[in-house]
Amino acid sequence: MGFGALALGALLDSRGELHAASFNSPLAPRKPHFAPKAKRVVHLFMNGGPSQVDTFDPKPALAKYAGKELPFKFQTERRTGAAYPSPFKFAQHGQSGIPVSEIFPEIASQIDDICVLRSMHTDIPNHEPSLMMMNCGDVRQARPSFGSWITYGLGSENQNLPGFVVLCPGGVPVQGSHNWRSAFLPGAYQGTHIDTKEEQVDKLIAHIRNPVASLDEQRRQLELLAQLNRRYRESREEDSLVESRIQSFELAYRMQMEASDVFDLSQEPEHIRAMYGEGLQARQMLTARRLLEKGVRFVQVWHGAGQPWDNHNRIELNHRKLAGECDKPIAALLKDLKQRGMLDDTLVIWGGEFGRTPTVELPEDGANSGTLDGRDHNPHGFSMWVAGGGIKPGTVYGATDEFGFAAAENKMHVHDLHATLLHLLGFDHERFTYRYAGRDFRLTDVEGRVVKDILA
Repeated sequence: MGFGALALGALLDSRGELHAASFNSPLAPRKPHFAPKAKRVVHLFMNGGPSQVDTFDPKPALAKYAGKELPFKFQTERRTGAAYPSPFKFAQHGQSGIPVSEIFPEIASQIDDICVLRSMHTDIPNHEPSLMMMNCGDVRQARPSFGSWITYGLGSENQNLPGFVVLCPGGVPVQGSHNWRSAFLPGAYQGTHIDTKEEQVDKLIAHIRNPVASLDEQRRQLELLAQLNRRYRESREEDSLVESRIQSFELAYRMQMEASDVFDLSQEPEHIRAMYGEGLQARQMLTARRLLEKGVRFVQVWHGAGQPWDNHNRIELNHRKLAGECDKPIAALLKDLKQRGMLDDTLVIWGGEFGRTPTVELPEDGANSGTLDGRDHNPHGFSMWVAGGGIKPGTVYGATDEFGFAAAENKMHVHDLHATLLHLLGFDHERFTYRYAGRDFRLTDVEGRVVKDILA
């Protein structure tokens, strides 16, 4: 039994779990309110707002009204024109027979593992507030992000890596780090941004290696620094900023041992790399799987720092190109998680901050380049999909009206999505709170309901 304990100790120490217990790490693993179906999340963020009627919500009625005004009035960010049928063909796939656009043939092959949400809606047709709603549950005030709430509630399974990692190439999106900030939660729960346009570890993560001091020398320096910081903190009662600084130094030290390994995709077998394909999105999806496998609790993967899916013009050209970049890697991620037995307890989320109008955007408002082949922002009805982690596979939930403009059946607000995902992770969203400035805050604010129809 003694030898067994030694082996267990070595295993736990290699994953950073003994360190978490001995140093009372804020990222130490914790249990939720009740037994969860999922224990990790990967959020595939299609930044800019994909068009629902060109991806997962076919609307044949648009062809009948092509070039004509729709038979009802609606409010969007800008004035739009006539009905604009999708330039893409839809076909049914899998045993479920769910229709998917031709631009996603690989994802279509995995549709029996997916639940398509066709009745999503949000509050405002602008990128900035809609990004905040989708990521933080509020359109106006800076609140903790979904990933920060999850790492606050569950901690991390690997103390040598951040609990919440954001893969976003080319910098940061609109609203910057507010998309993954911890706000009034302790700083240890904020997302760590990795600019995935780089490939070498030294460029992916700045200062990952100390060119002067050895690990032993750094350890001694950190212990002295921690003593001074704790002495400072004790003289001023609780100071969350000081504790966050201590934890940041500790994490940076430990990452030197593990980050180089997890971001080195050459360690993957050739057949796995071939399954994901070539290019930036393939690297991102494979990196996401490796991070999840190493115990990172929440990984958010952005298609780009700008708004690549914000296609006010040339939607046929642009949506086809964007789908072509990520279709095979996303399907590979689903297959890879499934064959490793990880999909059952991993929540996979796909979508943007809102959808797009089923009508063409007019050029005089200046949002497009003067063409009549794009769509404006649409918060009233759009599609997302979820998979794994207790989600009912091969199903469609909700519906938009016959033209795809607004959620009409089983409407699902972003607050409802958050409440449902928290439920799958083992949390009662109404009890999962953090007290700040005299009030108990939660991700779903004072709204949200668990949508039980999409639970397996």
